[in-house]
Amino acid sequence: MKPLQLEPISAGGDCCVLRIAGEIDVYTAPELRECVIQLIGSGTRYLIADLRRVDFLDSTGLGALVGSLKRLRTRDGSLTLVISAGRIQEIFRITGLDRAFALHPSVPDAMNTDQHWHEAIASEGLSAGEWCRKHGLL
Repeated sequence: MKPLQLEPISAGGDCCVLRIAGEIDVYTAPELRECVIQLIGSGTRYLIADLRRVDFLDSTGLGALVGSLKRLRTRDGSLTLVISAGRIQEIFRITGLDRAFALHPSVPDAMNTDQHWHEAIASEGLSAGEWCRKHGLL
């Protein structure tokens, strides 16, 4: 079992990328849930979860992501997922959750589709690609 790694990268204001690596399962999903609750508590409303380094995702992990989406929506926010083609993407397709979540192949792609993200990174004078390069998200 690979330990879960959670790395929040704030874009200032209410936007944050959460880089996730390892396995999201019955043992680690509570850690993910708590991390998102803390991010929301500190003002995050627009969250991009980068799942490209997630090796395993079970129903408990899916539940944690759905719960996070609901929490953010109650604050008029959003949860966008970045997923590589493969097993994790297939899980979202099979469960129908690809219709509940905005799924993107890269962090810059996810940023470019959201006005809040565009404003957050523009305030730093950077494009989405430049911001992601600066933070190792390409």
